Amino acid sequence: MSAGNAFPTREDVQVYLFREAALLDDWKIEEWFKLFTEDARYLVPTTNSAKDASPDDTLFYIADDHTRLRERVVRLTKKMAHAEYPKSKTRHLVSNVLIEGCNGDEVDVSAAFIVYRFKDGGSDMFVGTYRYTLLAEDGTLKIRQKKSLLDMDGLRPQGRISILL
Repeated sequence: MSAGNAFPTREDVQVYLFREAALLDDWKIEEWFKLFTEDARYLVPTTNSAKDASPDDTLFYIADDHTRLRERVVRLTKKMAHAEYPKSKTRHLVSNVLIEGCNGDEVDVSAAFIVYRFKDGGSDMFVGTYRYTLLAEDGTLKIRQKKSLLDMDGLRPQGRISILL
């Protein structure tokens, strides 16, 4: 975070999200996983879910707590992860980063995203809005929650999400 600033600026948050995207594009997913707090959640609601939907009462494509996210990362690093072996090439584009609010040591952030996935001669595109709850502590940021709200009507033609958004 900025020198002398106890709370992150929009630029701090933007750089943090850009670095997160770079880790995903470089398939440094073990390092990416370390960006999350111990009580973290990684959520991808279905394309027809309400923006404020909860995985407690709504179907989600992905609703991982810290343990399940760790298991997902471990699976994706193995050759037995057939959906991602060989690994897809991805490009995560993040824009329109906004600090939506601050509460104590938490920062609520939104950002637009496009994730391109290239594999087996084909390409897929995922478009939407990220909603983050970041923990600002001791001059660093950690992800407490990441929710990827897809703008698409469905997952056609790709039909699945085998990469990390």
